[in-house]
Amino acid sequence: MATTLDDAQLAELLEEMGRADTVELKLTVPDSGFRSAVDALDLDPLEAQMRQVIFFDTPDLALYTNGVVVRSRRIQGGGGDTVVKLRPLPKGLRVGKNHRPKGLGVEVDAMPGGFVCSGSIKGKTTAAEVRKVAQGRSKIGSLFTSVQKDFFGQHAPSGLRMRDLSVLGPLTLLKLKFNPKALGRSMVAELWLYPDGSRILELSTKTVPNDAFQVATEARVFLAERGIDLSAKQQTKTRTALRYFASQLSAGEAIEKESASA
Repeated sequence: MATTLDDAQLAELLEEMGRADTVELKLTVPDSGFRSAVDALDLDPLEAQMRQVIFFDTPDLALYTNGVVVRSRRIQGGGGDTVVKLRPLPKGLRVGKNHRPKGLGVEVDAMPGGFVCSGSIKGKTTAAEVRKVAQGRSKIGSLFTSVQKDFFGQHAPSGLRMRDLSVLGPLTLLKLKFNPKALGRSMVAELWLYPDGSRILELSTKTVPNDAFQVATEARVFLAERGIDLSAKQQTKTRTALRYFASQLSAGEAIEKESASA
């Protein structure tokens, strides 16, 4: 969870954290270490909350390519939420709270080997409404607030509207919040289950910027003592999901075109 950075990267990280509201420290566990990590951390899957994630983008991922992520989630129990995110957050928007676009939250994600500053505007909805959109019974724009739509319009590629986007998903995940006494703070384990049978286990904890280095050191020691591999190549949950569903969507469109021309 701590990063190995050179002097220039460290200076940039400190600058980014000076503008951020929170810092999220993340580590993905390689599949080969999945079972041992679950056992070492005493994670009980029956205590996890089930969620479904749905992304909205074009088949060629025009949004993601331009640093925009549009997502909704269905949460076990009936809740739901939405987000329009810029990742990385453009330099011009990395400003203090009093000078930001309305509702914009700024966070630094740090993982072994790197970090990124992102900005997002979040919204609330229901699991039922997200399902309607996923099934094509409601418009994508119905899930998002006017502030989110304006933010999307300002940063999406020119001419691309929400109604032009495709549904990418859903993807099922299990989220478990746990409080290891030896660490003295809460952590989150998220297991993303991809339709092709692959999976990504991410461990994370959030903190305020002023405490980030101390928390990162403590978390690193805690995980290392339990045999968690801190040097493994890191995986990106969102990128993996988008590429999977975009490839499936493109394959489906190709089949439809072939059938139509037969």
